[in-house]
Amino acid sequence: MTAALLDRSQLSADRPLTIAILAMGGQGGGVLADWIVALAEAKGWVAQSTSVPGVAQRTGATIYYIEMIAASEGRRPVLALMPTPGDVDIVLAAELMEAGRSVLRGLVTPERTTLIASTHRSYAVIEKERPGDGVGDPATVIDATDFAAKRTIAFDMDALAATHGSVVSATLFGALAAARVLPFGKDDFEATIRSGGKGIEPSLAAFREAFERTQAPTKTAVTRTPPKRLDALPDTTGHKVLDALVARIRTALPAEAQTMAFAGVKRLTDYQDPAYAGEYLDLLSQLVAEDRAAGGVAKAHAFTLAAAKYLAVAMAYDDPIRVADLKIRSNRLGRIRGEVGATPEQVVYTTEYMHPRMDEVCGTLPKAIGAWIESRPKLFGWLDRRVNKGRRLRPGTLLWFLALSLVAGRRKARRGTLRHAREMAHRDAWIATAVETLRANYDLGVEVVATRRLIKGYSDTHVRGTSKFDRVLSALPLLITRDDGAAWLRRLRQAALLDEAGTALDGALKTVATL
Repeated sequence: MTAALLDRSQLSADRPLTIAILAMGGQGGGVLADWIVALAEAKGWVAQSTSVPGVAQRTGATIYYIEMIAASEGRRPVLALMPTPGDVDIVLAAELMEAGRSVLRGLVTPERTTLIASTHRSYAVIEKERPGDGVGDPATVIDATDFAAKRTIAFDMDALAATHGSVVSATLFGALAAARVLPFGKDDFEATIRSGGKGIEPSLAAFREAFERTQAPTKTAVTRTPPKRLDALPDTTGHKVLDALVARIRTALPAEAQTMAFAGVKRLTDYQDPAYAGEYLDLLSQLVAEDRAAGGVAKAHAFTLAAAKYLAVAMAYDDPIRVADLKIRSNRLGRIRGEVGATPEQVVYTTEYMHPRMDEVCGTLPKAIGAWIESRPKLFGWLDRRVNKGRRLRPGTLLWFLALSLVAGRRKARRGTLRHAREMAHRDAWIATAVETLRANYDLGVEVVATRRLIKGYSDTHVRGTSKFDRVLSALPLLITRDDGAAWLRRLRQAALLDEAGTALDGALKTVATL
């Protein structure tokens, strides 16, 4: 039909309500869209929903778009398939960064849009792939949404849903009902959930609590990373050997480092045994003396505090023994069952991907045997060609459980392995460098201790981290006499954490060389 022949009496000036939902896989975005459409149609409205999936579950969220309009006799509306920037009434974001992306896309505007978002984080691939802290700043997103939206409703809806055994879609639906931006009552929303047929009671419970939470809003504080909590020293652990370790912490270490040292003792006891934790305290006590001799009391024992943290990290290095131990622990399976929402009658299996190299195999062997194999390149290469391949294993099966148990059982022999000898030699050299630096430059000595955070994991990850560690500390001779040496070493460490290849570190080292 041409414009000249168009009967303008058939056109309507009524504008549909527009809703955009941004959700990732497993968050119930499709269910939420279906609920909203079903609610509108049950009340006699015309509604249409479309969806554009993301690339993957966490590299891109699916955008569900809904338009709805009150039915008009004799007229059938033509509704849009995609949201138009500046023309969206309601945005529902199932995760905080998706709320930020909705602002960047122009879907949120101060004249029109009510933004309803969960403040929890589900980290993107780009955030997790960086060697250091690649997490986006949630405070920036909150500030942007407060400015960009006409009204913002934001709190941790995912945690609230989890307390009721539901998913975030139910709490988003409850917040939507309480926001009063749709012309339907709370009973209408609940009736829609009841008509779904699955998970009705958990969804209703989550819906109702989110409804109440939205009606009595309080500002939710968000942080870049979850707050860390260190347990205070207990009066007793209920175990004689552990009580002796706690007593040593209380009497031999300054108050500033006691909670951190207690965390280290717990980690190393779990990693190896109480005797190994005692070795940790022996070393830490020696470092306390060095700290005080260098004027650490006036510095709030910053050197001891850093050593309490990173010495425990260095001694609890990742190796195949540790990996196998963690994969067969019952509490790990319990955590996984909780994450996937499995019911007691459901069976859950995990498939683990492992890619061992002959280097790791030699590392778990007795020192003499492992070194003997490594000293024979032909033998080592022949074995590596048979070992060095990716494997998918299922710890829930008898064969693989026994295999992992056998590797984990090497824990008692760990102190005699080739890997342990090398890790302890590296630890001792690192501590010696830190102490030597401390005596000349206190703040720089603290930074040398903190540089240990560059080393993590095992296999290729461990090799790259160790290489960066060595390269960062190679700048010490240029920095040790400088008042700002600590600040420069900190910059080098931060540069090392920016990318996997170490490109940023190369540039930073060149800058230091010109000082």
